[in-house]
Amino acid sequence: MTSEVAAAAANAARRTAKEMHGIAVSAGLMDKTVKVRLGGLRWEPRVQKWFKQPRFKLVHDPRNSVRQGDVVAITPSWRVSQHVRHVVKHIIAPHGEGIDERPPVPTLEERIAERAEKRAAKDERRAAIKEEQARLREEERAAREARKIQKIERANAQRPSKAQPTTSDDVD
Repeated sequence: MTSEVAAAAANAARRTAKEMHGIAVSAGLMDKTVKVRLGGLRWEPRVQKWFKQPRFKLVHDPRNSVRQGDVVAITPSWRVSQHVRHVVKHIIAPHGEGIDERPPVPTLEERIAERAEKRAAKDERRAAIKEEQARLREEERAAREARKIQKIERANAQRPSKAQPTTSDDVD
């Protein structure tokens, strides 16, 4: 388990160089997810001019601490859902209420520890389910064996037993 945590920390540390800054354009509509606009320019060769072409990312916000209009730093992280592949690292410039009034953004270590706890709980649940299934399979196997023995005993009881050969003394 600790090796998984260490591997996750190492992978996350490798990705920290890819920190990006953007503005939260949609917050509060999805639970623990915000939409962030990242800057971008596109060169149009026909008119020899740069045009704004922003990119949008869906970003995981573990404690719903980002509000619309906040300037945030995001980093790549493990995939949370189909389209959410980044996480809020910290809030650079808050918009609206102050940072002190919001829940704090968890650090990388806190997120890794929380993920390890969830994984451990999931492993425990799976182990309990497997034990229950094994117990049920064993009970079913024992019940099948019992039915098989009963069937054999019934078949033996219904068969006519071989009669003793009759002799002239037995006949009246």
